[in-house]
Amino acid sequence: MAMIFPGMDPYLENPAIFPGIHSRMVVYLADQLATVLHPRYVASVGDRVYVESSLGATGHPIIPDVWVRHAQARGASGGVVAVADEVELDQPLLIDASRLEIKQHYVEILDRESNMRVVTVIELVSPTNKYAGPGRESYLLKQREVLNSDTHLVEIDLLRRGPHVLAVCDHLASGRLKYDYLVSVHRAHTPQFEIYPRLLRDPLPRIRVPLAGNDPDVGLSIRPPLEQAYQSGSYDQRIDYSQPCEPPLTIEQQAWVDTLRTAASDSERI
Repeated sequence: MAMIFPGMDPYLENPAIFPGIHSRMVVYLADQLATVLHPRYVASVGDRVYVESSLGATGHPIIPDVWVRHAQARGASGGVVAVADEVELDQPLLIDASRLEIKQHYVEILDRESNMRVVTVIELVSPTNKYAGPGRESYLLKQREVLNSDTHLVEIDLLRRGPHVLAVCDHLASGRLKYDYLVSVHRAHTPQFEIYPRLLRDPLPRIRVPLAGNDPDVGLSIRPPLEQAYQSGSYDQRIDYSQPCEPPLTIEQQAWVDTLRTAASDSERI
């Protein structure tokens, strides 16, 4: 089933769900760009690595228990399978995984005429980028490096919850505009930011992505990679839209979501 929302699906913002969307969507963003960048440029997927405690900053697992199913193995009679006493078992090696190496993907546009120089970085913000901890520190370090270089920076924030993390100052954006989602484009060596604010009910933007020198910008539509990630991950089968959204919506927003869900269900029955 296709996404029922005209823009972002707020149910995908759940921290237990978004990492899967993130990893797929970054690849699909690069795939979309590849079709318009040839022959001079290449769209590549890069990795940013940081170390995170397996219990997170607050002592909770990184992946919430709601997405982990605990089950006991059962035999044909329905009882729990027992290990025979006479079987000699090998001794395992124990590895301490209290600190996990996390890889986070982003898109780089490379210039083939300049020895594969990175001309543009495209970041899709994740929940770990927005909250205090190694994920945010790693993101902000990369952000500063790009802003102080000859590289353009595109940031896509499809998360309503969490502190502001985009390079554009929060008071310049939220102080002037109302939005749930924000896309920002910073062109190298300029003090200006091009921003695309969107509310929950709005379609996601088609943005201008800068390249090297005097080459014209290329267009990038945010919605198609999101929908592709949604469909390839079968999220319509994994999300229960009859339940309240997490992160929570306002009463008015939840009522609008329920109306969309009812209309989609009625359409399926026809």
